[in-house]
Amino acid sequence: PGKAIHRNLLYHLFAKRVYPVMFTGVIQLMKTVNKMCPNITRIYNIGKSHQGLKLYAVEISDNPGEHEVGEPEFRYTAGAHGNEVLGRELILLLMQFMCQEYLAGNPRIVHLIEDTRIHLLPSVNPDGYDKAYKAGSELGGWSLGRWTQDGIDINNNFPDLNSLLWESEDQKKSKRKVPNHHIPIPDWYLSENVAVETRAIIAWMEKIPFVLGGNLQGGELVVAYPYDMVRSLWKTQDYTPTPDDHVFRWLAYSYASTHRLMTDARRRACHTEDFQKEDGTVNGASWHTVAGSRCINDFSYLHTNCFELSIYVGCDKYPHESELPEEWENNRESLIVFMEQVHRGIKGIVKDIHGRGIPHAIISVEGVNHDIRTGADGDYWRLLNPGEYMVSVKAEGYTTATKNCEVGYDMGATRCDFTISKTNLARIKEIMRKFGKQPIRRKKDTCK
Repeated sequence: PGKAIHRNLLYHLFAKRVYPVMFTGVIQLMKTVNKMCPNITRIYNIGKSHQGLKLYAVEISDNPGEHEVGEPEFRYTAGAHGNEVLGRELILLLMQFMCQEYLAGNPRIVHLIEDTRIHLLPSVNPDGYDKAYKAGSELGGWSLGRWTQDGIDINNNFPDLNSLLWESEDQKKSKRKVPNHHIPIPDWYLSENVAVETRAIIAWMEKIPFVLGGNLQGGELVVAYPYDMVRSLWKTQDYTPTPDDHVFRWLAYSYASTHRLMTDARRRACHTEDFQKEDGTVNGASWHTVAGSRCINDFSYLHTNCFELSIYVGCDKYPHESELPEEWENNRESLIVFMEQVHRGIKGIVKDIHGRGIPHAIISVEGVNHDIRTGADGDYWRLLNPGEYMVSVKAEGYTTATKNCEVGYDMGATRCDFTISKTNLARIKEIMRKFGKQPIRRKKDTCK
């Protein structure tokens, strides 16, 4: 308690939102939290903005700086739209809160930190925030600061992998098949006008085996889940579910239902749309997408193992200082509950007969047309709702294995490990490589 920063001091540090104070203040807060909890926190940067500002993140884990086999990775990001400030403030408050509660011995927070590697990136677009700050909270308008310094909307700046997948599915006779997971980034995207911030986010997503993520935004009170892009070329709004629609709806509802206002039938709608009929959740494509948009949530789902949702945390994009305490209380429980969902489903390690983890093995769930892959150590996490599932694993050069895995209602992923052996063909190739692809000749028996 004596080491903790009082919440009012935190509000004071960031209330004026002077741009230099904003950036140095964020770093100052991160350093203060790191100093308070050096054993569970680490500060690192994932890249730079167009104006050269480092994109700092804080990691919270019982073993910071290292991926632990069997431990899932979670991320919160905010500020992709620079004028949506509330998400950034909530992440800053969250890192302070978790440090304080860990020191106080809160068993719920201690358990979460010990079993999860958490990454918090509060400001994806600090350049855009600079523009919004100059106008201020009251006069900033709806769009000023939304884009990067070079005029790019980061949230819609990712590769369109949806079209590649859907075209492949529609052309069933085509020899060119696109996988339903880990779809590679097309070459044409690399030559396009891609923001440096977007490139940094993509590299971060590819480097760390994230399982679940929340992209905090503002201007509404709703949780949007993929797909965010419509499948039909003739519609701008159409419910477009992923193969994991039931899981995404559960994840969205886990946040919305524990928020103090999202599912409150008595509250007024933020603007013209009322999300009460969907319990504070919405499929992104049925809301406000346009054909051809390239959203971070869809990209995350199709290019990595990570399930990502957009969480709109408040009606006001840029709330006044006096509103922050109430906004924190509105979202505090939801922020924690959503992180806990990373432990729902199945998890395990895929090994060979010698006990070595097998990377890039494909995990398939019967009836769900979306696979995931094991990490570098052979570990995996597959988000699933309660139920029984036939789960298969396959890897190049290995036999396929299948088993039944049951997911219960209690929190905590079901352990579902696999041990697979090499195929006969793989063994033959291995022997041939060992002996320079020459046949093995036995010495002739001699009789004397």
